[in-house]
Amino acid sequence: MNETWDVIVVGGGAAGLSSALMLGRARRRVLVVDAGSPRNRFAAHMHGVLGNEGTDPAELLARGRREAAGYGVEIRGGRVDRVDEADDVVTVALDDGTTSSARALVVATGMTDRLPELPGLAERWGRTVLHCPYCHGWEVRDRRLGVLATSPMDVHRAQLVRQWSDDVVVFAGGAGAIEPEAETRLRARGIELVTSAVTEVLGDGETITGVRTEDGATVAVDAIFSGGQPEPHDTFLAHLGLSRTETPLGSFVEVDETGRTSAGRIWAVGNVVNPAATVPMAVGAGALTGGAVNMALVTEDFDRAVAEPAP
Repeated sequence: MNETWDVIVVGGGAAGLSSALMLGRARRRVLVVDAGSPRNRFAAHMHGVLGNEGTDPAELLARGRREAAGYGVEIRGGRVDRVDEADDVVTVALDDGTTSSARALVVATGMTDRLPELPGLAERWGRTVLHCPYCHGWEVRDRRLGVLATSPMDVHRAQLVRQWSDDVVVFAGGAGAIEPEAETRLRARGIELVTSAVTEVLGDGETITGVRTEDGATVAVDAIFSGGQPEPHDTFLAHLGLSRTETPLGSFVEVDETGRTSAGRIWAVGNVVNPAATVPMAVGAGALTGGAVNMALVTEDFDRAVAEPAP
């Protein structure tokens, strides 16, 4: 059986639920399909989220589900295998073999941070291996902080991390040659550079005591900032040939200021199109996109009414 909705939202994280909430309040029939793997599930607390400082990310999503459900939004677990757009309808095929159709689709599936394959790194992600100084810098302020550089962009990350501690070391072995001007800038603010490649992160449990480098040295650190490689969850859209934006962080589906893609009935919002979006940014973008989708459907309803006046 193929169910029909006004809007299907793929992804039940902060961006997806925010869009669904706005659409539900606009009296749209909305289905949210959620795989249950938000990007920040590894962290125990959110920071910089006004009114929710220190809240467990899982608690925010639980509240969001309850709020959206209060406006008739239906939320189901599942993964999307394929999306097709034809004849003014978007059809979504799920991994359980079912399909659903809608007048519009919001993609809010997020992304995965692909970390360097180093022993001891991935298992501490979101705790003492961190990606965002604005999200986690306060909690590790004034400690010995390492920046695991895997690209020239991490040189800029190191400058940012320096705001939270005057004891910063950059492990530059994986970033290639650092430009002399960049090295001068780092050293000018007391940032140490280690050029030997990191081979292992050391410590007990979530705690980090240091890293071991290829030359056999051990460098003491209390936390590590590492950006990883963003991998947007958008493969189920690949066959549609949507316009994409090539950035220093990778390739992402191109959207306009409302989140609309090059396909007229598909919007995308949150980390799936913006890897730098924090929780409050995702919530705000989701609300904007939800309103934009509703307005697009409102406009379509009036266009149809004008074209086909009642007898």
